[in-house]
Amino acid sequence: MNSLHELLINRRSIRRYTAEPIDANDVKLILEAGLLAPTSKSTRAWQFVVVDDKEMLEKLSHCKPVAAHPIAGCSLAIVVAVDAERTEPWIEDASVAAAYMQLQAEDLGLGSCWIQIRDRYMADGTPSQEYIQELLEMPETMPIVCVLTIGHKDEERKPQDVEKLRWENVHIGKWRCDEQ
Repeated sequence: MNSLHELLINRRSIRRYTAEPIDANDVKLILEAGLLAPTSKSTRAWQFVVVDDKEMLEKLSHCKPVAAHPIAGCSLAIVVAVDAERTEPWIEDASVAAAYMQLQAEDLGLGSCWIQIRDRYMADGTPSQEYIQELLEMPETMPIVCVLTIGHKDEERKPQDVEKLRWENVHIGKWRCDEQ
């Protein structure tokens, strides 16, 4: 990409991927982006579990009944968790790291999708987080915010239309609500 603004316009959630593996150097850059993300009080309490095994990706895709199917079709999934005992704003810290990784993936020409795990449940009522923690042998003290799917794009999405940005949601100086 030529600029951050162009990257932001072009990054879209991708849910279909080719079978092509991701280059190891690209994986390193994506993880490095997450590790560069700012955290509250520089705690850097996030933890990333990288999964590329097809059988495990298929199992992870069953973590909730709706919208987790991209996990089975991606080349790489990154489970974004945080040591919640080390930081109070763990959700925010993990979210920033995940967003950084998604932007790095886009910059490399790869697609990504955020699969929400926090406060999501399997069909039988089991928390999605518990299912994933058991599968990946993660401690219970590591809440999972999301799973990022990453891979070579097998779908094209139009860039964001900046003409449709909701500028009415921006308030300068103080809250202002104009009646229309």
